[in-house]
Parts: sequence; C-alpha cells; structure tokens
Amino acid sequence: MMDWTDRHCRAFHRGLTRDALLYTEMLTADAVIHGDRQRLLGFSEVEHPVALQLGGSEPAKIAEAARVGAGLGYDEINLNIGCPSDRVQAGRFGACLMLEPDLVARLWTAAQEGAPAAPVTIKSRIGVDEQEPREALLALVDACARAGCTSFTVHARKAWLSGLSPKENRDVPPLDYALVRELKRERPHLEIILNGGLRDLDHALAESEGLDGVMFGRAAYQTPAILLDVDARVFGREARHCSREAAVEAYLPYIESKLSAGVPLHAMTRHMLGLFASQPGGRLWRRVLSERGVRPGAGVEVVREALAQVIRAPTQAA
Repeated sequence: MMDWTDRHCRAFHRGLTRDALLYTEMLTADAVIHGDRQRLLGFSEVEHPVALQLGGSEPAKIAEAARVGAGLGYDEINLNIGCPSDRVQAGRFGACLMLEPDLVARLWTAAQEGAPAAPVTIKSRIGVDEQEPREALLALVDACARAGCTSFTVHARKAWLSGLSPKENRDVPPLDYALVRELKRERPHLEIILNGGLRDLDHALAESEGLDGVMFGRAAYQTPAILLDVDARVFGREARHCSREAAVEAYLPYIESKLSAGVPLHAMTRHMLGLFASQPGGRLWRRVLSERGVRPGAGVEVVREALAQVIRAPTQAA
C-alpha cells in the first residue's frame, strides 16, 4: 500500500469505522530515522488505533525506527516481510526475508526492544520462489514465536522475487487460505490474521472462519464503503455512519482544516474516488473530484458538488 495509505487516507477511513486497526504505508527504517518525520510519520489523533509498518533488515535500525514510531504515539509496530517490489529486494527487506527466518526473529526482537510498550507484529507471505509454502510459513512463524512474537498477518500467496512484477505478485500466485487456517489450528496460541485477495466483508468473514481477524488492502482502498459495516458486523458496535453520503459530510471538516494548512484538495480527495463504486452517480462523483479537485485553489465546494451529482443522479449507472 505504498503511496496509498497516507495520513489523509487513514483519516478518511477512520470516518468509516471506529474500531478497525489502520496501517501506514510501509516505511523503511532509514526513512523513519533520517527522513522528514512530520511528512512521513505525522498523523491525526482521529486515526487511532493506527499501526506503523516498517521495512528493513538491520536490527539496530529497526530498533531505532520502532522507538521513533512508539514515541510519536503509534499503537502498534508492524514488520513487513511480504512486499515483493524490486526496490524492496534491493534493500534486502520485504518478502525476500522469508528466506531468513532467524534474521526476521532478530528484527522482531530489536523492534520490541525499541518499542517495549507497543505490540510488535509481523506481516508475511506464505513463501517465496521455490519454497514449499507450509514449510516456509511454519519456519518463519516458529522462529519469531520463539523470540516472543504472538501476532502474524499472512498474505496467503507466495511471492516470486524474479519473473513477476509487484502487480503480478498480487494476483498471479494462487491464494491458499486453507494453509493460513491450518497454521491457526496447529499454533492456536498465536494470533493469525488473514490477508490477500479478500474482495469484501462477506468474503473475508467466510474465509477467516476460525482465525483471529482479516486485513484488507486494495479492496478497502478501491471500494472503501466496505468499511461501513465493519463496526457492526465484526466488533458488534453501532456503525459510525449509515451511508456513504454521511461519511463524506463527516470528512469535510478534516478537509477544511487541512486546506487551511496548505494541503491541496486532491491530496485528500484522491483517496475518496472509489467511495461510490458501482453506485448510481459513481462516475460523476469520480469525474468531478478527478477533474476539478486537481485545480489550483480547489476547495471543499468541489466535494460538495461531487456529492450533489450523486444525489441528483439516482438512476445513473456508476
């Protein structure tokens, strides 16, 4: 979710669900330590609970990055051992670390020592390249569990480090949800969360039977309205908003506050484009935000006009 789940995206998603844990985009340990912390790590209080997702392969740097993140108030530190992009491989972190479970365990220990008051979790694939998935997944989980890690989010696909692009790695390797459920049965004391290819809440709840949770990625970004039912169906609480329109209205004060701070409108509205996907007026919603939201000086009136287009087009196919 690099370049997607920034602070504006998370603030928008928080308006759709009170309780779901939100994640930052993956940040390298070097970026956290040496980069512009306000730009990379800044977040609003409304985003809680929110996890900082880190990538790296040097324990000392991971420890320092975790310390920084915890000091800024992140509720969880998550180590990404699943990203297959070329630049991630070049830095020797992400999915290629599936090949080095003992190093991952040391990274987890370093992160926990750097952020002793925050839970440190791991997100992985089920294997890479020619690894046998069950063996690779158990080797990683067991090594990290021995170090003390108790929570694993598993993207239920292999990653091919050569031969497939990052995009293809999200779609081509077959999903194996059954293996993730098997992991939970064999390691019942661990928290196991399912990720990968989950289309909507119905699909996620069906495939995660017996597991401890699910993690949405692209589905929540591209069709964010799926988050509207999470509080009621997963956490047993009244939904924050009953409609997409109400969620838009609730986000407007945040947009106005950021506009006054100099943030361009499109930096926020780009995360809202899929809100009315497959709904009447959805195309008009996207068109207004895409065309007018990028203009210099664009303000909250653009969002109001986009919403009015939806309301005025009750029979138009999205």
